[in-house]
Amino acid sequence: MAGKSAKTASKLLLALLIVAVIAAAVWYLMPNGDELPEHIASGNGRIEATEVDIATRIPGRLESFEVREGDMVEAGQLLAVMDTDELKARAAAAEANLHQAEQARLLAEAVVVQRESEQRYARAELARIETLVDRGHASREQLDRTRTAAETAGAALQAARVQVASADAGIESARAAIRQIQTNIDDSQLSTPVGGRVLYRLAEPGEVLAAGGKVATVLDVTDVYMTIFLPTAQAGKVRVGSEARIILDALPDYVVPAEVSFVAAEAQFTPKSVETRSEREKLMFRVRIRINPDLLKAYRDRVKTGVPGEAYVRLDESLPWPDSLKVSLPND
Repeated sequence: MAGKSAKTASKLLLALLIVAVIAAAVWYLMPNGDELPEHIASGNGRIEATEVDIATRIPGRLESFEVREGDMVEAGQLLAVMDTDELKARAAAAEANLHQAEQARLLAEAVVVQRESEQRYARAELARIETLVDRGHASREQLDRTRTAAETAGAALQAARVQVASADAGIESARAAIRQIQTNIDDSQLSTPVGGRVLYRLAEPGEVLAAGGKVATVLDVTDVYMTIFLPTAQAGKVRVGSEARIILDALPDYVVPAEVSFVAAEAQFTPKSVETRSEREKLMFRVRIRINPDLLKAYRDRVKTGVPGEAYVRLDESLPWPDSLKVSLPND
């Protein structure tokens, strides 16, 4: 009886094993619901954004910081202020030099008026002596002295006019120095050229910085992208402007619309930091997937770099996106 029970159990175990093998084979042969269509290429990467370093153009001491790390800022907003006491002193000296140059020009103009008067008198005297010589009432020696005096008056007038031109150059030089100093003062107000989030504060008030010293780094939350790598067969079908989708690991229920903004002209080895889901060709093309800046404006406070995810590119624009890649955004 015991032997019969053992045989029955063995047959049952064999039947279950056969069923399991058939089920596994059926599952393997059936299309995977998560498998992408052939006209969709994918690659994984991390969210990146353009980082803008705010640096000093001239050396100086950092006077104050107007923002903190993590603050959202607008383009043109003041971030930090450099000390300008020395520049203001130089500006005052330049203003004094300008005033001095203007006074020098007034003096030169007055001298010109004087020399013009002297020249008119010398010419009139020369004409009178020439008449007297013709009539025999004056000597040739007097004529030579008068002619020399007229020529000397003309040379003095020319020199006076050169002094006016020199004074004009002095005025322009003083004004240029003032503009340069004012530019340095304006550049001491360190503002951000882009809107975004203050990623790092790289200096603190009181620190003396060299020219080009970095003060802060601003993350441009309107220029957000993901870099992926595609094999040659797929990269050849991708063009700049092609539609794309991004799904982040942290937000798997949302599908973010994007587009291809860059395709590398040459293949390269896939970086080790890019973990592909399956073994692919070693030579890949770098493709950048960029999120629309207008869309990012609505979610700028949610942008975080370094978040991993998957990007998808439609290789054939005549074919639709699968339902799993239909656009879905928070608060839709």
